[in-house]
Amino acid sequence: MTETSPRPGGEPSLGQLIGKMTETMSALVRDEIQLAQAQFTEKGKALGLAGGLFAGAALFALFGLGWLLHSAYLALAHVVPDWAAGLIVAGSVLLIAAILGLVGKAAMDKAPAPETKENIQRDIDAIKAGVSS
Repeated sequence: MTETSPRPGGEPSLGQLIGKMTETMSALVRDEIQLAQAQFTEKGKALGLAGGLFAGAALFALFGLGWLLHSAYLALAHVVPDWAAGLIVAGSVLLIAAILGLVGKAAMDKAPAPETKENIQRDIDAIKAGVSS
């Protein structure tokens, strides 16, 4: 039978020490999880606000770019016919888009592939090695 009262010398038994350690560890883990949740919630709110502000900035930048392109069209319309000015501005925008797309594709091709499967397999192998030893 396990002894629940302290030993005659006033020291707790091994069972009591293990029980106390288990309670302490579970309380520590619960507290850490609650702290992590609170930190993630706070960080999420800040990131949500920042994301909204960036989206607003991108929207206004897009409108500004539109007005700049329209201004370029109007300026060219004084030199060449309206239809030619429209084609020049549209062609320039499409050329820039094509160049950015090609540069983006090249950067994507150079990016390293994720090694998720390999990392998981290494973790499994390490756990197996630790269990077997």
